[in-house]
Amino acid sequence: MEKGLSPSPFPTEKKGTLMIRGESTEGGGRANIDSSLPPNRFSENKRFWAESLEGKPAIFEMKKFNFRKVLDGLTASSPGSGSSSGSNSGGGAGSGTLHPGGSAGVLREEIQETLTSDYFQICKTVRHGFPYQPTALAFDPVQKILAIGTRTGAIRILGRPGVDCYCQHESGAAVLQLQFLINEGALVSAGSDDVLHLWNLRQKRPAILHSLKFNRERITYCHLPFQSKWLYVGTERGNTHIVNIESFILSGYVIMWNKAIELSTKTHPGPVVHLSDSPRDEGKLLIGYENGTVVLWDLKSKRAELRVYYDEAIHSIDWHHEGKQFMCSHSDGSLTLWNLKSPSRPFQTTVPHGKSQREGRKSESCKPILKVEYKTCRNSEPFIIFSGGLSYDKACRRPSLTIMHGKAITVLEMDHPIVEFLTLCETPYPNEFQEPYAVVVLLEKDLIVVDLTQSNFPIFENPYPMDIHESPVTCTAYFADCPPDLILVLYSIGVKHKKQGYSNKEWPISGGAWNLGTQTYPEIIITGHADGSIKFWDASAITLQMLYKLKTSKVFEKQKVGEGKQTCEIVEEDPYAIQMIYWCPESRVFCVSGVSAYVIIYKFSRHEITTEIVSLEVRLQYDVEDIITPEPETSPPFPDLSSQLPSRSLSGSTNTVASEGITRDSIPCLNVKTRPVRMPPGYQAELVIQLVWVDGEPPQQITSLAVNSAYGIVAFGNCNGLVVVDFIQKTVLLSMGTIDLYRSSDLYQRQPRSPRKNKQFIADNFCMRGLSNFYPDLTKRIRTSYQSLTELNDSPVPLELERCKSPTSDHVNGHCTSPTSQSCSSGKRLSSADVTKVNRWGPGRPPFRKAQSAACMEISLPVTTEENRENSYNRSRSSSISSIDKDSKEAITALHFMESFARKNDSVISPCLFVGTSLGMVLIISLNLPSADEQRFTEPVMVLPSGTFLSLKGAVLTFSCMDRTGTLMQPPYEVWRDSSHVDENEKSWRRKLVMNSPSLSQEIGDHQYTIICSEKQAKVFSLPSQTCLYVHNITETSFILQADVVVMCNSVCLACFCANGHIMIMSLPSLRPMLDVNYLPLTDMRIARTFCFTNEGQALYLVSPTEIQRLTYSQEMCDNLQEMLGDLFTPIETPEAQNRGFLKGLFGGSGQTFDREELFGEASAGKASRSLAQHIPGPGGIEGMKGAAGGVMGELTRARIALDERGQRLGELEEKTAGMMTSAEAFSKHAHELMLKYKDKKWYQF
Repeated sequence: MEKGLSPSPFPTEKKGTLMIRGESTEGGGRANIDSSLPPNRFSENKRFWAESLEGKPAIFEMKKFNFRKVLDGLTASSPGSGSSSGSNSGGGAGSGTLHPGGSAGVLREEIQETLTSDYFQICKTVRHGFPYQPTALAFDPVQKILAIGTRTGAIRILGRPGVDCYCQHESGAAVLQLQFLINEGALVSAGSDDVLHLWNLRQKRPAILHSLKFNRERITYCHLPFQSKWLYVGTERGNTHIVNIESFILSGYVIMWNKAIELSTKTHPGPVVHLSDSPRDEGKLLIGYENGTVVLWDLKSKRAELRVYYDEAIHSIDWHHEGKQFMCSHSDGSLTLWNLKSPSRPFQTTVPHGKSQREGRKSESCKPILKVEYKTCRNSEPFIIFSGGLSYDKACRRPSLTIMHGKAITVLEMDHPIVEFLTLCETPYPNEFQEPYAVVVLLEKDLIVVDLTQSNFPIFENPYPMDIHESPVTCTAYFADCPPDLILVLYSIGVKHKKQGYSNKEWPISGGAWNLGTQTYPEIIITGHADGSIKFWDASAITLQMLYKLKTSKVFEKQKVGEGKQTCEIVEEDPYAIQMIYWCPESRVFCVSGVSAYVIIYKFSRHEITTEIVSLEVRLQYDVEDIITPEPETSPPFPDLSSQLPSRSLSGSTNTVASEGITRDSIPCLNVKTRPVRMPPGYQAELVIQLVWVDGEPPQQITSLAVNSAYGIVAFGNCNGLVVVDFIQKTVLLSMGTIDLYRSSDLYQRQPRSPRKNKQFIADNFCMRGLSNFYPDLTKRIRTSYQSLTELNDSPVPLELERCKSPTSDHVNGHCTSPTSQSCSSGKRLSSADVTKVNRWGPGRPPFRKAQSAACMEISLPVTTEENRENSYNRSRSSSISSIDKDSKEAITALHFMESFARKNDSVISPCLFVGTSLGMVLIISLNLPSADEQRFTEPVMVLPSGTFLSLKGAVLTFSCMDRTGTLMQPPYEVWRDSSHVDENEKSWRRKLVMNSPSLSQEIGDHQYTIICSEKQAKVFSLPSQTCLYVHNITETSFILQADVVVMCNSVCLACFCANGHIMIMSLPSLRPMLDVNYLPLTDMRIARTFCFTNEGQALYLVSPTEIQRLTYSQEMCDNLQEMLGDLFTPIETPEAQNRGFLKGLFGGSGQTFDREELFGEASAGKASRSLAQHIPGPGGIEGMKGAAGGVMGELTRARIALDERGQRLGELEEKTAGMMTSAEAFSKHAHELMLKYKDKKWYQF
């Protein structure tokens, strides 16, 4: 080690690490660069850059040195005086890590990082919400669990609250039909790819045991009789095949369509639309064909016992439980009831919703009845329940479910089209009185259950979170390990606003078993929606339950049709859509920003108040034409804040000439209510801040948001600049264009630069250029309509309409996905005459790189002129030429309040606001707050840029801070108390602040780590020396969409989600990679917009417009996940069949003696053709499936239950045998007495 250097706390012998040792003296600076890399590894580094120490030139000593590569990435600090303008930016080569050490300013204590790669593993945990695009429904009446299939091949299985399982077909084919093996813990699914799957439900994660692929025929309908192992499969050709469930092999027994119909029939009957065995005789199979033909097939004799013909197409059939009648629904809206004794014509024909006609005339046709169910009751009239069938002249009527009970007809109108419905009955046996008690109705976007036991047919309160998509989700936030009392407080407030009128009975889908498990810390998920509503969800223990709903639109006046052109031009629809959420759980301060360029600050109160809503209007527009050559004498670097504090509207530029007198300028997008507003308990609006129109241009969307309750300050920014507001005194502290934030150190004169000719902004590449070019299958922009968040549109849209549209169109998680795109330009399309307003930035400000998404680095966009080719984004962003090429505005992309060191080598900490921009620059804003707490409500707050700059590659995404011990420092906050019930004079001295400041020692040195992550790299700086300790280039070919500093296992790490689908975890502060998994390819902007990390290894994203997918990157949670999930199958004894009686058993049919094994087995039916279906074997048969799940305790429990059942059944058999013997003796006695009575009588005496 060189003389004069203090011992470095960082390792000096580490392969793959480039280390710089620096020494600062008065006469000059010297940096010795040593490489511990092998020569071949060292030559692989693409770029390396260094900066001078204390403004002096650096001397480099190395064996091989490429001076050109150094200049390519050279970044110099802007000159300044003293400690007020010190700048120090670090950089790294490739994806290495930089370790400068030895100087007095570097942290002397090495943090012992405890995290290793063994702590991390990616695993999906649970999926919440309504199944997207449902197609099928099934119910197990014994286990009482429900299965829903979807168009994307997913299956959701639901039981009691907490029992919610998601499984997916690998093929992604739509689920056509689902069939439970009742009380067997298994499920059969039929897909649109003509494959049957057998799912094992006796394990917490269902798995496929067998598959059967039909090669020559398409599956249309399946039926599995109760307690049978033979599955009937109908096909599009009209044939019926039979599959053995245990072996999943096709039987040789086939019912061909040409044998089922009469030989004289010349037309094909169509696909099979119904299959069911007769309740009276299991040896009879009812086959329904699409064209109106119904055949009752005798399985033993292999012939049709009867045939029924009707001139309307059949949609569904259902039996009467006695097996003597069946009912059909038809395409003309009619219901036909058929009697087996007279199959020539219907026993009864009705058109429930048709107009009554004269006798002899056919009833009026109605819409098709898609499904009918005919359920009988022992003590009342039967229920006839069907969907559809409404009259054609009622075109405006919504989809309906009709319930006919006796002479009463009830029509239940639905909010969405009906996909499927099922009637829940007391018995699983089809030959008994069904006794229906509920109807499960699966809609396109909802699931409801109707109570049939009450005359008004109320619906049950749904315990599942099926209404996440009630209004489309636009943003999400996730908080783990939050204060435990929050959930109870929010629930107590939200329960008062719940809907009334639900059924008073318990939720009928009550199967499965679930317990809390070991993960019991409180978790809260917040979702923002297109209608301006906010929903708080309790997400503890992998469940989801809504706690509280907040409607932000209530602070605004309702928009009227034709209210004003300027307002309707901004937002075509959803003007209240939530764009960003910021919540401090400790202080309960809540802040949202909307798509119409507004920010609302809420405070929590348990009491109702009536008050006026305070609002501020802010002008934030930067006209670059006015600052081409500013004069230092006439252009002060900052506005006079003391004179502007009382102002309610401030300009975003010091020289901007605003036309205040014109009413079409200086107007907000929405109108805040001016009258007193009643605010119920919960979150109540404290302040509304709105950006206004300037010179006929609408305000830009807000791209960053931060609030601090201890400081009483909210900050937000967009592509025009930064706004800082004191929400305690309701005043604007700072409203400044981004370029003005640099002026404190911009001492050079700005020289004008000629604008390029024919330069035009491209609206089609609006803020999403990087992502859409990186993934060619994605289109350029997202449709503004929230009705389908997955649909994309290529059609160009006027730029004026793009300004304040839904955040899905051009922003990802609140900031521009690709900051280089022209999305954040001024509010109107530039013409050839307007190109003189192109931003002209002189060489005086710090040398920035051209902001550009990594997705655009190696991709040439379509160009039409030589100038556009010259400015294409395929150049290296380290090029010194692109460093001075400035044609797009610099957006504020990240904000963070913290107690830190505002300037280099400061000795004391102070309140600071860290500002990150789309060009990778970090600016530190100093906040000068009143020293005494009682003065906070009266004395002004000074907000000044400190002149400190740090730089990274790519747009800045997130900030965080650690103390010298490696503990994550949370921003200061004010302890919550109900301010609405505190006397005005008491408010000043009752403020209780919690300041999380770093511990300052007597030694000279740094006391704080600052972690900054951009879309390309992460850096760790030590403060106050502003030395870059570590830098990690996270990605070169893609870019980061979401990054957060999180706590896991009492340690701190950086979690990143990349546009190429990778999830990466790095330890802090060393930025060592812990995990890099290609988890999810980004195929939809919804994922990018809603992906968020939180503490304890948790994350989530909106996987579909209706579902939230939660995942974990913690190995511990992956190991414990099995015990946290619910059990789908619980051992339940199958209910006994009712005693049919002696006469019914004698004359009720031969169903009890029917042996399907003898009829369908290989011995009698032979083998099926191998080309007809292909069997894909699973790990075991049905017997192996029953013993596959669970451990030793589960096996012992099942064995004990089986023994108990066997003993109970033996006891019941003994009792029945004794009863039969007693009956036989009584019968013999009575017969003998009867014989003796009539023994001596003659025949004529009877």
